[in-house]
This record gives sequence, C-alpha cells and structure tokens, in this order.
Amino acid sequence: MMAASLQAAAATLMQPAKLGVRTNYFQLRPPSSLGPLHNSKALGLQQYPAASKGVTCSLQSDLKEFAHKSLDATKLAALALATSALVVSGANAEGAPKRLTFDEIQSKTYLEVKGTGTANQCPTIDGGVDSFALKPGKYYGKKICLEPTKFTVKAEGVSKMAAPEFQDTKLMTRLTYSLDEIEGPFEVLPDGSVKFVEKDGIDYAAVTVQLPGGERVPFLFTIKQLVASGKPNEGFGGDFLVPSYRGSSFLDPKGRGGSTGYDNAVALPAGGRGDEEELAKENLKNTASSKGTITFKVTKSKPETGEVIGVFESLQPSDTDLGAKVPKDVKIQGIWYAQLEQ
Repeated sequence: MMAASLQAAAATLMQPAKLGVRTNYFQLRPPSSLGPLHNSKALGLQQYPAASKGVTCSLQSDLKEFAHKSLDATKLAALALATSALVVSGANAEGAPKRLTFDEIQSKTYLEVKGTGTANQCPTIDGGVDSFALKPGKYYGKKICLEPTKFTVKAEGVSKMAAPEFQDTKLMTRLTYSLDEIEGPFEVLPDGSVKFVEKDGIDYAAVTVQLPGGERVPFLFTIKQLVASGKPNEGFGGDFLVPSYRGSSFLDPKGRGGSTGYDNAVALPAGGRGDEEELAKENLKNTASSKGTITFKVTKSKPETGEVIGVFESLQPSDTDLGAKVPKDVKIQGIWYAQLEQ
C-alpha cells in the first residue's frame, strides 16, 4: 500500500512539463530497488541523462534570449528618455525666456544663464511709473543695454519695378547682438529735457541679416560717440559714429587691404587695367566711418532705484565691403534699459 501511494503521488507531481521545445521525462522505479542514492531518487525518481542535457541547453538558450531582449528593451527605454529630454530642452530653447529684472539676473549663476538666451536680453523693471519721473539734476548712466527686436533693410522688392522699401529680414547671427554695459553722463534739465553722451561700454556688435531674396546684409550695430538730447517721454536722440565693418588690415581673397597687402589684384600691373574706374573701388580700400541716428523713448521709470526702460529706433548704413559696395539703410527697433546714478 505504501509503495502504491508513493508511486501515485510521484506520478501526479511529475507530469510531463512543457519547457520551450523539449519535455522533461521521469521514470518510476519500485521502492525495493532504492538504495543510498541521490536525494532525488528517494521517491523512486530518475531522470534520463540525455533528457537532462536537453532541458539544460534549452533553458540556457531561453535565458540568453530573454536577457538579450531585456537589454534591448532597456536601451530603447533609455533612448526614448534621452529623446524626450532633448525635445523638452529644445522646446524651451526655441521659446524666448522670461524677461528678468536686474537683481534677478545678478542672482543667477553662470550655469543657470548659459544657453537660455537671458544674457542677450535687457533687464526689465518691477513696478515703477509709466513715464520718466526722475528729478532734474546731473546723473551718470550705467548698465545701459540695447536689445534689438526687429531688423529691416531698405532694398528693392523681389518683383520687378518695385520701389525700394524696408523689408523684413531673417537674423543669421546668434544671440550676441545686444549692446551692454554702456555708460556716460546723463543730465536732466529743469524743462524736463535730457542729454546723454556715450563714453564707454560694449557699444558695437557685428550682425548679419538675410533679405527675402536670399541676399545677406552684414552691418555693425553700434551707438559709438552718441550725443542724444530731447524729451524722454516724447523721444530724445542724436547722431552716432558707425565704424567700418572691417578694419584696414583686413585682406580680401586677392590679398588686397587698406594698410597692408597688395595695391592691385594679383597679375594686374599698376597703372594699367587695375586702376580703371570700375576696379578702383576694389583696389582702393576705404575704411572711413559713417553716421547713424537713433531715437529713444522712455516707457517706464523707477525713481527709487534710478532704473529706466523704453524703446528705440535706429537707422544706420550697412557694410560697404571696404568701399566696394553701396551701403543699404538698416532700421533697428528694440528695447533699452539704463540705471541713472547721481
């Protein structure tokens, strides 16, 4: 009876199991033939060696395949996570960052500002009044910032016979076109008018824009040696100096320069064709400066801190390629910020 019960229990527990491709088979032996064998033979069970090897190989191959699939799934998940992070960061980079006050900008670290576009923005004012409210007196303008928001160039239209007009452009320069840290004496007269003289600062920036037809127009955005005067709430402005986009030591592709290089194009003898009128402007480099004009208007001020913000519009010539091209009129519109200290 005991042997029959053991055989029935073993037969119930050891039904053929489906493991991948192969099946594990067991044989029942009478209890009388049991001896001091392996523990798995205590109930009269013995596994054929060939079947054991087959099951072991099948399990190993299945485990390897599962491990490879798990690794691939892990890589895909990591790639999806990285792609999502790039998409999010790209979306944040494309949008304009929130405009901050001067104190908020100063409280940020380099890494917090890096790559956000904040360094190219002028500060804003928290509070204040919607007009110029500083008392008459002599001030010194500091931290003056000019941030362009729109560039237009006067050029002929794409269609034929179109009159020259200011056309919208596409900015080709990175976010490095703002002027900053400009300073100079700022005087508020008793009649409410102001006078400002630019003395120092990061007062020029090389900018390139592209017209709808594909032509690119480089120019030097600047307010060098500006002398501005007028009513701050109505608009005050003046003329400024526009230096040559390139210096006299710049050499063109044929090695010609203003203060160095060849006098004429290579292989053109002096006094011959090189001095003809149509080529003279290419040979004789002109690094003379030109003039521009700008108008400022105050939109908000904060008398307790001396901060002022507003809008500006500047009109200046573009690059002449050292005298070889006729300059185009460039109109620059944007916002400005200043701190006035007595």
